[in-house]
Parts: sequence; structure tokens; C-alpha cells
Amino acid sequence: MTTQDVLDDRYGRTPSPRRRWTIAVAIALGIVVVAAIAWIAIAAAADTVEARTTAYRVVDRHSVVVNFQLTAPTGRPIACAIEAQDEQHGIVGWKVVEYEASDEPGRAFSETVPTVAQATTGLVNSCWVT
Repeated sequence: MTTQDVLDDRYGRTPSPRRRWTIAVAIALGIVVVAAIAWIAIAAAADTVEARTTAYRVVDRHSVVVNFQLTAPTGRPIACAIEAQDEQHGIVGWKVVEYEASDEPGRAFSETVPTVAQATTGLVNSCWVT
């Protein structure tokens, strides 16, 4: 036995089988956690829907027409919440519309939102995969 082996044995610097298993299990758990985080991130990105209001037109005291574009995953049905607001940004009209799945990732829509008071703007609040 060399001097280094004697010193390692005396001061406990020799790797024990239990320590090796602990390290192996910690590495395996780390790999599983990283894989799970990557899976969740990829799945969330696959269901992302982007909506952009392109125009609105206040028709009268009881309705607003909102034009918007969607970028969404193909082959998945989409729902959108569209709202009309007054001068104080209070919601005076609200409508949820559902669209069937399409092979087109980008689409344009125009929806009429009924209002309970005079609106000054119309916009897409949010869209999601159903």
C-alpha cells in the first residue's frame, strides 16, 4: 500500500459503495427533472395562440366590430374572448367565440360584439386552445 492509500484510508477519502450509489441516484434524478422541465416547456409552446387586433369599428351604441388575426397550432380548435370598452376602459361588451381546427396556422376573423353602452374601442382579450 502506498503512502497516499494509507492517508486516504485514514482520513476517509476512499469512495464507499454507498456514496457511489448516492451520487448515481442524484445524477439520475437530475436528468429526470431536466427532461420533465423540457417536456413541459415544449408542450406549452405547442399550444401557444397569438392574437392581434388589426382594426375595430364602433357600429352604433349597441355593437362593435373587431377585426383580428390569429396564429395558432394547426389541427386544434381555438376559442377567443373579445371585448368592447368605453372611455374609462370599462368593459361594455364581451363575447367568447370558438373556431374549428384548421390546417392554416394564420387566420383572420371579424366578429361583432354586442354592447350595453356606447363603446370607444374593441379588442381581443385572449385566445386559447380548446
